[in-house]
Amino acid sequence: MYVSLLNRPNNLFGQFELLRRELDEVFGATGLPSSIRSVTPGTMPAINVGRTPTSVEVYVFVPGLDTSKVDVTLDRGVLRIAGERPSGIPEAEAPVQIYARERGAGSFTRTVSLPDDVDPTQVTANYRDGVLQISIARRESAQPKRITVQ
Repeated sequence: MYVSLLNRPNNLFGQFELLRRELDEVFGATGLPSSIRSVTPGTMPAINVGRTPTSVEVYVFVPGLDTSKVDVTLDRGVLRIAGERPSGIPEAEAPVQIYARERGAGSFTRTVSLPDDVDPTQVTANYRDGVLQISIARRESAQPKRITVQ
């Protein structure tokens, strides 16, 4: 456990907040989700999920990740992204004393429930500039159609 030297609390409530954060870190809890569809703050990696008329798009923010160590699977309408992010702290002979740590490290698994209209045979995944973009095509029958009026 480390104490940041940059923002050490100087009042009683700040000390309690620091204690709460340290206990959350020790016991693996990082707070409660902020909404019914949200995840616990600090969950890594961060993701965005959206839909276009022809596909469902998932953006996973994983800078510095080795793509050979990322596992993306789609099974029964559930997209699973798993991998491991190294800590980035150099392995030195002398231990590194950490003053602040904001970047999450370690193994991760994120799952996304997909709508029923996706086509599991048409999935692409591309990694560029620290963002993994997964595109899952929607079935032709589920895509909006323009009807001409006669």
